[in-house]
Amino acid sequence: MRNRGIGRGRMFMGALLLFAAVIAWGTTLMMSPHGDALAPGTEHVRSTVVVFLRNSAIGNMILCALAGWLLFPARRPRAPRRDWAICTILGVIVLTSLYQLFWLRSVVH
Repeated sequence: MRNRGIGRGRMFMGALLLFAAVIAWGTTLMMSPHGDALAPGTEHVRSTVVVFLRNSAIGNMILCALAGWLLFPARRPRAPRRDWAICTILGVIVLTSLYQLFWLRSVVH
């Protein structure tokens, strides 16, 4: 007999990691300081913000990779609407994290 609880556990953990990635992505997206407005006396904080945003973008991509690995089983469903939705969410998070990394590199260097 096959233990069906393992598949459900993977789906739960994958969904939990995807939820964590969405929350972390939204937080760093809202904190992203796009624009040239710089308040006087805050130049010393710039390097700290860059390190935080860089580490958050890398962490988001790792969370997305783990969630994708756990959420996609070996057997494919007949109507993969759920798979397309998950792929879209993962793609948006990864692409915006990559954009954030390239943007930070252009701002700092």
